[in-house]
Amino acid sequence: MIETVLIANRGEIACRIIRTCRRLGMRIIAIYSDVDASALHVRMADEAIHVGPSPSSESYLVTEAIINAARRTGADAIHPGLGFLAENSDFAQACADAGLIFIGPTPAAIAAMGNKHAARALVERFGVPVLPGYGGDDQAQDTLRQEAERIGWPLMVKAAAGGGGKGMRLVQRPADLDDACAAARREARQAFGSDELILERALLAPRHIEFQIFGDQHGNLIHLGERECSSQRRHQKVIEETPSLALSPELRIFMGEAAVAAGRAVNYSNAGTVEFLLDRDGRFYFLEINTRLQVEHPVTESVTGLDLVEWQMLIAEGQALPLCQEEVRMSGYAIEARLYAENPANDFLPVTGEIVHWCEPEGEGIRVESGIQSGDQVSIFYDPMLAKIIAHGPDRATASRRLTRALESTTLLGLTNNISFLRAILNHPSYQAGELSTEFLAEYFPHWTEPPGDVPLALIAVTLAQWQEHAQLETNRGYWRNNPNRPQLYRYTVVPDDHPVEVYLAPIRHTATYTITTVLETEIKVMVELHEQAAHEMVVTVDGYRQRVMLACAGSNWWVQTRNGVVQLRTLELLPEPKAPADAGGSLRAPMPGMVLAILVEVGQRVNKGDALLKLEAMKMEHTIRTAADGVVEAIYFASGETVAADTLLVQLKEVD
Repeated sequence: MIETVLIANRGEIACRIIRTCRRLGMRIIAIYSDVDASALHVRMADEAIHVGPSPSSESYLVTEAIINAARRTGADAIHPGLGFLAENSDFAQACADAGLIFIGPTPAAIAAMGNKHAARALVERFGVPVLPGYGGDDQAQDTLRQEAERIGWPLMVKAAAGGGGKGMRLVQRPADLDDACAAARREARQAFGSDELILERALLAPRHIEFQIFGDQHGNLIHLGERECSSQRRHQKVIEETPSLALSPELRIFMGEAAVAAGRAVNYSNAGTVEFLLDRDGRFYFLEINTRLQVEHPVTESVTGLDLVEWQMLIAEGQALPLCQEEVRMSGYAIEARLYAENPANDFLPVTGEIVHWCEPEGEGIRVESGIQSGDQVSIFYDPMLAKIIAHGPDRATASRRLTRALESTTLLGLTNNISFLRAILNHPSYQAGELSTEFLAEYFPHWTEPPGDVPLALIAVTLAQWQEHAQLETNRGYWRNNPNRPQLYRYTVVPDDHPVEVYLAPIRHTATYTITTVLETEIKVMVELHEQAAHEMVVTVDGYRQRVMLACAGSNWWVQTRNGVVQLRTLELLPEPKAPADAGGSLRAPMPGMVLAILVEVGQRVNKGDALLKLEAMKMEHTIRTAADGVVEAIYFASGETVAADTLLVQLKEVD
């Protein structure tokens, strides 16, 4: 029997595992890095052990520190969660050598499936279809070029030890192969500690279908149905659902049998996921086996009524699978949306900063898995996924409608996120029709922009909040009113615009009613009644239209969630102090915090518009910084391996005619 579990992970997956452990009566140990000292998973656990500095390579990826933490706390089992060391066979073996139960597959199974080339060859012997490819020991670039010509174009370059879309590049033509391999190697080395690559023939616009498998230590192996994971950006899933509309009953049987056969190839036990690509003609091909619990496992739990983490615990204790294949039952549809701290309107760049206010949605069929709380700082060190919102319903339309409504009522204020983007996906006619592929987002949302929120309503809400706090703002330095009966003036900018906006508020005595005038492109005067106000919530009636808004403040910045979207305002002093002049033109700044991976130019070099200057790594992904104009490099302020903050000056260019 497992009595004490150490969870070797963080964030939402650690919190999700804690909930099942607590229901099962287990003692729970968390681990944390410097930046996670006050994280939610630490607060939820019974005890927590510090394992190192903030970078994952010095904390969550340090086997010795985690094993020592388990020994120190008397844990008898380790759950690796997902990511980090979850698919590391050496870590699983180290647990066994230390007398600890590893809640996952055997080290041998992880090792067999950890290298994509070896995994392909293994499952192919068991009759599982695979795409043409190369993954030999000879990793010389000349060899990769020759093999690429043999395989044909287009093709995928993949990290042999990777997953989750990292270390992966689509190559359409021979001229792009070398750069793609170099970028994939850097990203793979950073994420997985190995820069070995494989090449694989690319299917254009396939569906990404995966099957949840479970095995025990007694030779039993079953699947729990499929998940449709075709809605992706940068080869990483955004929305997942089950069942898939693309699978006929016959195809579902064939793919399920292939998934089980792939598991039997390595005598698989515990939770795993067999991933396939499905073309338009109904042919499917093995992609990989993820030897861990998947991010999207809640949709399977929703339609089966099972707790997959509980199953993991039972199997790790040596118990048999609770069900055989014939006893597995599915009910309804489930859809999951991943909530990321990223900017979908700016190439999905990850975002850091404070979560000023977080409030989870509620409702029939709604489930939320999160690892965040108000006041948390989203750092550069980890994946930008913050939460998952799952909706279940008797049919796909109901599940989709419930999820859309849940996203509308989710409050995440303080930093840019993808909530509006997720809503746009769910409302798209092609998504609603189930017409999906891995190119769906690139095809239909190539130039998506954040929808504007209700700016006049946001101005009204923030003005009322300031008036209620103190009628005469302390920040209005030097502003003295000779006639207190005149309307109070407030000034803002609507981010990212710098143009000042003026708002005038005049209270009607002995009532909760105000006359508020906003001066945008035109002057708008409305009657406003304030009904309710809490720390982050306000109910107002504006000219007979009653609405509820959520709002939060950090310094001079305000965020207001309206029905149409979030509006960010910045309050302005009526008599502002002089500010230092902005930097001269021609400079290039970091779009996000990160680490410099590579400098691609040198001082004195002539560059043309669009040329790559350097590579940044942030939140496990590589980003290229390019010049927006022709010029000459005058200065480079950082070297490879150095960490930079957002908006830091990286390179100075001198523009040329």
